[in-house]
Amino acid sequence: MNPVLVEAWRGDTVESFHRGAVAVVDGDGVLVASLGDIERPVFPRSAIKLLQALPLVESGAADRFGLSDEELALACASHSGEPAHTHTAAAVLAKAGLDESVLECGAHWPYDVPSAHALAAAGAVPSALHNNCSGKHAGFVCLGCVLAGDRDRRSFLAGYVQPEHAVMREVSAAVAAVTGCDLSRAPRGTDGCSIPTYAIPLRQLAHGFARAASGIGLAPGRTAALARLRTAVARAPFMVGGSGSFDTRVMQALGERVFCKVGAEGMYCAALPEAGLGVAIKVDDGNTSRACTVAMAALIEAFVPLSNDADRTLLASLSNLQLRNWRGLDVGRLTAHESMRRLATQEKCSVA
Repeated sequence: MNPVLVEAWRGDTVESFHRGAVAVVDGDGVLVASLGDIERPVFPRSAIKLLQALPLVESGAADRFGLSDEELALACASHSGEPAHTHTAAAVLAKAGLDESVLECGAHWPYDVPSAHALAAAGAVPSALHNNCSGKHAGFVCLGCVLAGDRDRRSFLAGYVQPEHAVMREVSAAVAAVTGCDLSRAPRGTDGCSIPTYAIPLRQLAHGFARAASGIGLAPGRTAALARLRTAVARAPFMVGGSGSFDTRVMQALGERVFCKVGAEGMYCAALPEAGLGVAIKVDDGNTSRACTVAMAALIEAFVPLSNDADRTLLASLSNLQLRNWRGLDVGRLTAHESMRRLATQEKCSVA
């Protein structure tokens, strides 16, 4: 059984807890720290959007269509569907001479409540642009336009979410190359946005993000492409999440020192360039909205030197999150377990 990563306290009593596993790996593949079973394959979901965006840059599509930092950051995003997000996704498609009708991610209401209310008040319904993955899919469309060559773009792009489509083959090949995981042997499912998702052990996910942070073991062009994506996100962190999101808040504060990305069902991955480390987390019960972010905050505290009081205060508030009821009363806290705190004091431990 995996160890407890995060505890929920009500008053002075632990009310519930969240078990899971953590891997911290360097660019050479050396395990720096771990908790729990890091060899079990898990679906990383949206936590690997940085790696999935890699062919967009490597193929030359980003340059061909003149994508801005905001547009590249949106390709790595799980955004909240605010107007800036939807307008940017539409702008990417327009640069390729296309529109939202080519997107195969489906539609859902914006995660941002004010944006959802405004949409409903206008008598409108959500489109594929409001899907949290629309930026990633717009990037896939740009990649597909390059792969199409002289062929009709719309015809070529039809079914681009299928595993055997040329677009998905490029995306999967990039993920496999950076993580070192043979995806042909990995369990495969379908992600919420309809693309294939492959189960990869946390240790290999963390190694992939360490490579993304350091470039170790990667060709110079691939290293440069990953650095370009990380820089774009650091310059436009709002695009990766949105108002109030953990990823946006942390990367607004720490810039290129941290790339972190949440995924569904309790997944989180991060690249820590200064330390040359990669991090991967899986919370067993799939608690993404609270427990997973607390665990990631504790790991950032552990392995990223925080140089000023504002950064330290921010991360401390995220790894020891005060819980308030609807009247605004403090009723408890959600906090990283002591095993995570041992990592935070640089005790290189491994808990089975």
